Amino acid sequence: MRLPSIPRIGLGLLAAAFLASSAPLRAAAFPKPDPARQFSELKQYDAAGRPWRAAQEDWDGARRRTAEDPAWRDWLAKEKTETDAWMARHRDRVAWAAGWSHDGVSPKDGSRVVWNDRIPREEVFHFSSPSDPKIEITDKLFAWWVVTFRGRHFDTIVRAARLHRLTGEERYAVWAAGQIDFYADHFTEWQPARADQGARLFWQTLTEASNLVKLTEAVRLLGDRVPAAQRTRWHDRFFKPETEVLDANFQSIHNIATWQRCAVAQVALLFGDEAAWRRALDGKFGLRAQLAQGVTSDYLWHEQSLGYNGFVVRAVLGLFTAAGLRGRAGELADEMAIAQNLMLAPLYLRFPDGRLPNPADSGTIGTAPNRELFADAYRVFPTAIGLAEAAARRDWDTLLDPPAAAVPGPLPAVASRHFETSRMALLKSGPWQVFLHYGQIIRSHSQAEALNWVAYFENTDVTHDPGTVGYGSPLHRGYYTRGLNHNLPLINGEGPVPPQPGEVLAFSAAPARVAAMQAKYRDGASALRSLAIDGDVLTDTASVATTNGPQRLGLALHLQGKARLPDSFTADNAFATGRPAEFGYWRDVRRAAFPSGRASVDVAYGQRVIRVTIAAPGPFTLWHGSAPDTPPHRRGSFYLELDAPAVTAEFTTTLQPVR
Repeated sequence: MRLPSIPRIGLGLLAAAFLASSAPLRAAAFPKPDPARQFSELKQYDAAGRPWRAAQEDWDGARRRTAEDPAWRDWLAKEKTETDAWMARHRDRVAWAAGWSHDGVSPKDGSRVVWNDRIPREEVFHFSSPSDPKIEITDKLFAWWVVTFRGRHFDTIVRAARLHRLTGEERYAVWAAGQIDFYADHFTEWQPARADQGARLFWQTLTEASNLVKLTEAVRLLGDRVPAAQRTRWHDRFFKPETEVLDANFQSIHNIATWQRCAVAQVALLFGDEAAWRRALDGKFGLRAQLAQGVTSDYLWHEQSLGYNGFVVRAVLGLFTAAGLRGRAGELADEMAIAQNLMLAPLYLRFPDGRLPNPADSGTIGTAPNRELFADAYRVFPTAIGLAEAAARRDWDTLLDPPAAAVPGPLPAVASRHFETSRMALLKSGPWQVFLHYGQIIRSHSQAEALNWVAYFENTDVTHDPGTVGYGSPLHRGYYTRGLNHNLPLINGEGPVPPQPGEVLAFSAAPARVAAMQAKYRDGASALRSLAIDGDVLTDTASVATTNGPQRLGLALHLQGKARLPDSFTADNAFATGRPAEFGYWRDVRRAAFPSGRASVDVAYGQRVIRVTIAAPGPFTLWHGSAPDTPPHRRGSFYLELDAPAVTAEFTTTLQPVR
């Protein structure tokens, strides 16, 4: 397949053909035929041909193992010691209002604050991050501390309930039940932090849901130890009002809604509420709808951050485990198959070093396979990778439901592919692997990055998307979600306005080519990008066209190597003047003029050197500076801008190793 030619002057006409079309990107659900057979090379099928399993729970075997196996005996002793220490030291307080987990960031550079269990302002008087040793304890950061404290307190309630079930020691049941009494008795005394959500124990209903399932599990484990009247009081004062809040929230297809529906379903199983069970599964925005409409045909979550694949899998794991233990896993067979594919799909996007592309606003660059997640999921989604990882663990899962023996085979090969329903494309040819994020599906978690690309040369990370910082940091909206943070053509310093579905004009695996279009890149502006691999040369062609008269047209390019700048580059202290605020985050900026419309700079990646050549339709200025990368790191970045405003421009960038 040959790529269409990309006209230098006619891009605006090409865009006009798309401006009239603004149909929704997708219908009610993404087709996913026979999900159980997808990615079969990674799955462990049972005798009935099912890739999922119903979780088991063997308490007699667990008692035997902890009595007879020295390693398990030591593990149990450690589990008791840690639980006892928390029980003796910690009590929650009604006066503590929880904040947002994303607020735990350094005001200096957005790095994450380190949490510990010492009470702020009583036992410790400042916080710290890896790059910021002394951070003032503000009210916002105190509330952030409470989120993690309360979550860990709930974890300990579950641990105590398990220890009671395993050992029969009454003190664990007394403590766990007493803590649930505390939350039930004082639940209405916590005032909702957000009127639009109604969460009380936490700042948002996402955290409310993900922690509610912990107490649901604790009550299940306590079983008949709890008198019927006490159990009824817990239901009426705590679990019922919690599920009413969750039912009323996020009437949409969203990762948070998935957590909420799963939490409600688990409470329904606990208390035998069939109507709530059916509502959580079959409602308009119930679990079935979440997975049908939220998971693309490529088995990627529609909010596009690849981290949400794992996050949604974690949302459903608790429900699928609980359903299996109650003999109801078969009711969720299709949903289990889809969710397992959601866990597996990122493997087919991984770079040679196992890292993943990072579209949307994920906080970190993920890896595939996510071995921790695979191991956490083995009781429901058995894979050779997950079973082998779990076999090396000693925890409650492996104690109660020992993993079967498995030997992982080689990982599936990564190949060029158009992920059309996910608005992404991957090229892999020779030494290069390139990922293009050309469009967005919904507004949630979208940012100004449509047409951004990232690339590896063999095992060398040439350019990546750093993701973002905690949402509570001003750097999140002020820099990381902006066009300048991505490899994009910019118009007056600005990138695309999300969300935009985009359109692939051509895709070919051999030769490796892709061209994609953004007809509504910005108001009155369109953009087109093509990427091509020829041997060891990667060529990127980015074009922009405007209908609002001449504009300042430019290009941002971020590289993980060290640029060997020619002597013609000189310091520029006015780089951010007259430009969007995000330009002010660059440091040590230098500039050079290129009246010929062509610049070439060598960039060193350790011993490897890649020559970067940029061509434009006329004279331009090229800036280089230190730009924010994954905090607290920084990277060398280029910004090119034509010397004269224009209505169209085509920028061609070639990257080739220097042999």
